[in-house]
Amino acid sequence: MAETKKKLRVGIIGTGGIAHAHARAYKNFDDVEIVAGADIIPGKARAFLDEFGWTEADAYETHEELCARKDIDAVSICTYNSQHAGPAICALTSGKDVLLEKPLCVTLDEAKAIVAVEKATGHFVSVGFQPRYGANVKKVKEVIDSGVLGQIYYVVVGGGRVKGIPGHTFIEKDKAAVGCVGDIGCYGLDFALNSIGYPKPLTVSGKMTAHFGKNPDKYKEADRFTVDDDFAMAMIRCEGDVVIDYRASWAMNMDTTGDSMFFGTDAGLKVKAPVGCCWDGAAGDLILYKDDENGQQTATPIEIDGNNVKTNMFECKVRAFVDACMGDKVAPIPTSQILYNQAIIDGIIRSNACGHEVTIDL
Repeated sequence: MAETKKKLRVGIIGTGGIAHAHARAYKNFDDVEIVAGADIIPGKARAFLDEFGWTEADAYETHEELCARKDIDAVSICTYNSQHAGPAICALTSGKDVLLEKPLCVTLDEAKAIVAVEKATGHFVSVGFQPRYGANVKKVKEVIDSGVLGQIYYVVVGGGRVKGIPGHTFIEKDKAAVGCVGDIGCYGLDFALNSIGYPKPLTVSGKMTAHFGKNPDKYKEADRFTVDDDFAMAMIRCEGDVVIDYRASWAMNMDTTGDSMFFGTDAGLKVKAPVGCCWDGAAGDLILYKDDENGQQTATPIEIDGNNVKTNMFECKVRAFVDACMGDKVAPIPTSQILYNQAIIDGIIRSNACGHEVTIDL
C-alpha cells in the first residue's frame, strides 16, 4: 500500500484582498491542505473558503480560535497592517510557522516583540516580499555580490505609482496605520537593503506628504483618507558608510520617482524604472557603468535569464515558505533582516512627526 504523502496543514488569518493571492498559490500545491480561515467580519471567512472550494475547512471570527487548533502547522497572516503583530505572536506561541504579509508590522517595538517571540518559540516568520523572486531583482543582487561595483557608498531607490491611491482600508489609519510607505514603499526599502546585504540603519531624516489623498479635488475618497502619506522621501544612513536616498509614491505630478542606482567605488549599476510606471515590485533593465582600459566610462546592458514581468513571484514566495515549513525551518525572508526595514519605516514616521533626523535604536 502506497504511503500517503504528508501535507502541510495551513490556516489563513484575514480573508480580504491579499488573502486571495495566498489562496491561489496554495491551490497549486498538492502538498498543502487549507484547513481553516479566520476573519473578524462575520461570514467573511466562510465565504472565502467556499469560494476556493475548501468547503470542509473551518471558519472562525478570531485568530485566537484558529491558532488554538493543534492540528494546524502554519498560517498565512493577511490582516490589516495594524493587526499584524498580535496574530503573528499568537500563532508563534501556539506552535505554528508564519508567512506574514508585508510590512512586518507598524512600529519598531512591535517588530522587536515578534522577533523575541520567534526566538523563544523556535518557530519562524517569513515576511512577504515577493519581488525578491523576480529575475531582475535577483540579478541586481548577483551583480553586487560579485564585487564588481567595489564599495557601495550611495543608493538611490524609488517606488510607487503615478496616480494609484489604492482606496479600501489602505487609506484608513486605524487599519493601515501608514500609507504608501507601508503599502509599496517597503518594497523599495527591501530592494535596496537586500541588494547590499541589509546593513544596519543608523539614522533617518524623513518627510511624508498627502497633497493628493486629502484633497477632494484630487481624490474622490478624501473624506476617508486618514493615513499621513501618499508620498514620502528619506535619507537613511547605514553601517558601512552607505547612504540610501529613498522615495515612495501613491500619487504625484511626475511620471516616475526615477531609476534606482547603486554607486560603487569601481562601477555603478542603474536599474531602470519599468516603462510607463514607477517601480512597484518588479525591477527594470540593468545597466553597468564602468571605466574601460583607457579610463573612459562605458555603459553595458546586463542580460538576464528569465522574464521579469511574467515570473510568478508571489507563488514563488509562498512555495519557499511551504518548503521551509516542511524542511529546514529557516525563514526564506527572515525577520532578522526585515527588522531593519521596519526600523526605517518607524524612523520615517518619527522623523516626519518631529521635523528632524532621528536615531534608530536597534
